[in-house]
Amino acid sequence: MPESLLRSSCYAFHDEASASCQIPFLETGAKADTLSKRGNFQGTYPPLFYETMGTMAGPDIERSVMIMRLFNSALFVALASLLYWLLPLGRRPMLVWAWLLTTVPLGLFLIASTNPSGWAIIGVGMAWIALLGYFETEGRRRIALGALFLLSVFMASGSRGDSGVYVIIAIGIVLFLTFRREKSYYLAAILPVTAVVIPLAFVLTSRMIGSGVQGLGGAGPTVLDEHPDLGTFGLLAYNLLNIPFLWAGAFGGWPLGWLDTSLPDIVLWTGAAAFLGAGFVGLASINRRKLIAIGGVFFLLVAIPVYVLTKGGDPIGANVQPRYILPLIVLFGGLLLFDPPGKRIRFSRGQVVLIAFALAVSNFVSLQTNIRRYVTGIDEAGLNLDSGREWWWDSPITPNAVWLLGSLAFAGTLILVVREIAWKPLDAVVEETAVGSPAKKPSLPRR
Repeated sequence: MPESLLRSSCYAFHDEASASCQIPFLETGAKADTLSKRGNFQGTYPPLFYETMGTMAGPDIERSVMIMRLFNSALFVALASLLYWLLPLGRRPMLVWAWLLTTVPLGLFLIASTNPSGWAIIGVGMAWIALLGYFETEGRRRIALGALFLLSVFMASGSRGDSGVYVIIAIGIVLFLTFRREKSYYLAAILPVTAVVIPLAFVLTSRMIGSGVQGLGGAGPTVLDEHPDLGTFGLLAYNLLNIPFLWAGAFGGWPLGWLDTSLPDIVLWTGAAAFLGAGFVGLASINRRKLIAIGGVFFLLVAIPVYVLTKGGDPIGANVQPRYILPLIVLFGGLLLFDPPGKRIRFSRGQVVLIAFALAVSNFVSLQTNIRRYVTGIDEAGLNLDSGREWWWDSPITPNAVWLLGSLAFAGTLILVVREIAWKPLDAVVEETAVGSPAKKPSLPRR
């Protein structure tokens, strides 16, 4: 591979260094090749993601990376938009909330990246909701949702071995939530049941799951080697008590990038508050199946990382990163906002406005901080990203423009959500039946 590509991460782990250190390598070393072990040469990861991204790789490294990023971003927007259009009306708020509440800042950072974790998040997050809609519709809409479900399963399974396991879990949860003792249901269930073969094939042909089962301790000494008095039980207890620290990484509690871009605490507090606030509202509408599904995913959010860490002799904070479990967090957030049959989650206007404001603040601050890290390094301060910049493209679109446009676009999305969920009169909402046909408007008391 080009030597310049290997050396372009010269700023990694040095948060005071901007991305300008890579310019000499990109300008002078693009034609020099070198051997590298950084690749999927041993089949550790499933091949689909890397083969797809490989079609966009060319001699111009910067151009190749931008094409991959734009492709992945457009793919997410296209799938989310198509799924929103295909879902029954009553399921659309759950789709929107599930993504808004769980992707700031880590999810947005990964979805638009060249990291396979982006496809893992998209695939798992889209697959289960598409499958849910598949069971609740019929005709052409069901066919389209089934196709979207299969595409999402391929994306998740072909990106990371663990996301293949997650998508199998997601399929099982949807089957549990929608199960009916009817011949029509059994016939419809043939699609997801046979689709399980896809992630199983990818999982069994990659080496990723095997390394996770054995722990990720690596070749160096583990905590148990250095502190034998701690014991396996002591390490297990430590990891169980500190597991929320790992979850917090999804909301800004961990640094971004090479784990070298620390975010202000307000990002974590506003993002986590929005998630918890919406989650408690969702718990007000619950039945036995929803409770079991939420409890099951919560158990996995504890058990999977704690097992892998303890097996490898690692404490929370080492080896297992928040991005590894983010697909499960997206699934968990969606289940919290799932409407069981005959029930409807209702947010007050005040609740929606506060949640939307918190998410807007979290995105606004995290985006500015992340751009600052690469433009000047964090040794510079101030809101103005254009001042004293050391790295950027020769373009009229400045760092400030990217920051403000990105923040406004996200805030605009939140405003649309507020208008649809909080500002629309409750007695003007048209419900849909289980197969997606309009039902009578509910008669609600007026206050």
